[in-house]
Amino acid sequence: MSNTRRPAAVLALAQGHTTGQAAKQAGVSTRTILRWQDDADFRQEITDTRTELLRAAVGRLAAASTKAVDTLVDALTTEKGQARVQAAKVLLEATLALRESLDLEERIAAIEATASDSR
Repeated sequence: MSNTRRPAAVLALAQGHTTGQAAKQAGVSTRTILRWQDDADFRQEITDTRTELLRAAVGRLAAASTKAVDTLVDALTTEKGQARVQAAKVLLEATLALRESLDLEERIAAIEATASDSR
C-alpha cells in the first residue's frame, strides 16, 4: 500500500470526490482506491477527515456569523442592505445546519466507539 499517496486519496474521498477522481488526485489506479476502501482503517480515515473538514467549516462559519449578526442588527436601523440581510440569513442557516451535522457525526462516532469497546 502506498502510504505517501493514501492521504491524498483519503482527503479526496472525504471531500466527496468520486473513486475515479480520488485515484487521479492520489496518483493511483481506481482499482487501488477500491482495494483501500475494503480496509476498515481506510474508511475510518475518510470519516475522521470528513469530520475534521466539517469542524473547520463550522469554525469559519461561526467566526463569520458574528459579522452576519452585525449585518442583521445594522439592517434593523437602515432601509438599505436587503442583499446583505439575505446573505447574513443564509450564513446563519448554514452555520446551524453544519453544526447539527457535526453534532450528529460526533454522536455516531461515540456510539460506534462504545459498540466496538464492548466487543
